[in-house]
Amino acid sequence: MKTTVTVGEVVARVLEEHGVSDVFGLISIHNLPIADAIGRRNKIRFICSRGEAGCVNMADAYSRFKGLGVAITSTGAGSGNAIGSLVEACNAGSPVIHITGQVEKEYLDRDASFIHEAADQLGYLKSSSKAAFRILSPEHAVGMVREAIRVATTVPKGPVSIEIPIDVQATTIELPTELSYVGAMQLPDAPKHAVDFVVEQIKSAKNPILWIGGGCIQASAEIKKLADMGIPVVSSTHARGVLADTHPRSLNAFHNSSAVEALITESDACIVIGSRLRSNETKTYSLKFPDNLIQIDANPMAQQRNYSVKHFFCAEAKSFLQRVIQQLGDTDKTDSDYDQRIKAAKDFAIDALETQLGPYADLCYLLRKALPEDGILVRDITMSGSTWGSRLFPVNKPLQNIHSLAGAIGLGLSHGIGTAIANPDKKTVALVGDGGLMLGVGEIATAIQENTNMILLVMNDGGYGVMRGIQKEYFDDRQYYNELHTPSFVALGEAMGCKSFKADSLEEFDIKINEAMKQDSICLVEVNMNAIGPLKFAGPPQKKLY
Repeated sequence: MKTTVTVGEVVARVLEEHGVSDVFGLISIHNLPIADAIGRRNKIRFICSRGEAGCVNMADAYSRFKGLGVAITSTGAGSGNAIGSLVEACNAGSPVIHITGQVEKEYLDRDASFIHEAADQLGYLKSSSKAAFRILSPEHAVGMVREAIRVATTVPKGPVSIEIPIDVQATTIELPTELSYVGAMQLPDAPKHAVDFVVEQIKSAKNPILWIGGGCIQASAEIKKLADMGIPVVSSTHARGVLADTHPRSLNAFHNSSAVEALITESDACIVIGSRLRSNETKTYSLKFPDNLIQIDANPMAQQRNYSVKHFFCAEAKSFLQRVIQQLGDTDKTDSDYDQRIKAAKDFAIDALETQLGPYADLCYLLRKALPEDGILVRDITMSGSTWGSRLFPVNKPLQNIHSLAGAIGLGLSHGIGTAIANPDKKTVALVGDGGLMLGVGEIATAIQENTNMILLVMNDGGYGVMRGIQKEYFDDRQYYNELHTPSFVALGEAMGCKSFKADSLEEFDIKINEAMKQDSICLVEVNMNAIGPLKFAGPPQKKLY
């Protein structure tokens, strides 16, 4: 006997077959057939966000842990609200499926003023996603959704948008028999000569060094083996924890410290693995790498993108490094003089940052002491997040320090919710500033409604502190437009329905953060930065243009 279902239900069933257990979204008249099917089948949890930007950010963070995130938004202005979050997911290489509705096929692209219509919705989705598809044929829906998931999960990963006209969603078709995952496209193995070359460079180098990025998140064991052989490792902020900070050859993310820069520049073999060499981590591409610069990246587009690279090999990090390590065998690059230089460079970087931060270095360590070892710090783009949160806060496993790769403020709360949903057995701390939080403050209600196991840590300095620092450093201290009216965040948290605390000193912070850690559901901790003291930060290193 044939089974007929709506296309909306087909979409739900395909997601189920791909192991999706949670989706993030808002219901709308242009996505109800899909939402209705998810509700009726009751196999996928639907997390109700308060805005389209928030739900895509949640799906983005969730995908970093689960391998696939799904966001469902409204059409037109609704899908437009998600654009910034899709840009972030592109920068982070996050495998996200963004499903949005569309007006009825009869009115598509006619500028008919149909409700929720937007000019060239598919165009702006294409420009902000890795790819975007429009489903016009009900019978083609399964194939296109499966293809979208394959594209999103294929390296280099990224968000894929799917728009489905409302009448297509409501159309009934015979249930297809094959809905399962077709698998991501696999990169071919790098040629043997590439592995042989890297092995020889490591063996012959006196002072080799590794620079690792997000492409190494799954290669933690391999990176540790190379570090154990005697090779120091500097990481992008995205790769924090791939090599534990406690490892004696970990240089953390201190790529902008002069002492670490010297190690990089003076190296006779610098191997960059799975890193985009982002502007804020290379002083806008002015950091000097040695002549013998070797780059390994899964994306062939990385070749000569930001730096002139002597040797480039297209390969996935983990499998490539496994072959390198196998050939290295019992190679030992340990050198006591080099180890002393590594330790001195790391100590110099830590001491300099602690001196810059003053009391906030102590606050950082108090938070680390209170947070369980398997806890996760999610940080917004804010002074605290970009100083002690990104570099000083100790991290010993990958994916314990989540942040915006595009550099936009206001993502921290939603990223925290997505992280907490993906890791219900771990404590998540979402570190935000008062300015950034107000961009998506309504998502506090989402966090409470979903009973998330997280702490919202609000660093309140009454405005855009990063901008103050930049204006002080680069605009002769001309201060404009960075002072903001802010609410009592404790009162706001209590009004929302979560336990809330305020700290006016380090001593109070120590007490309040430990009390917050004991809570099973979301709570808020507001830190009065004006009472604790100034935090010195002038933004990412940049040329003085004014």
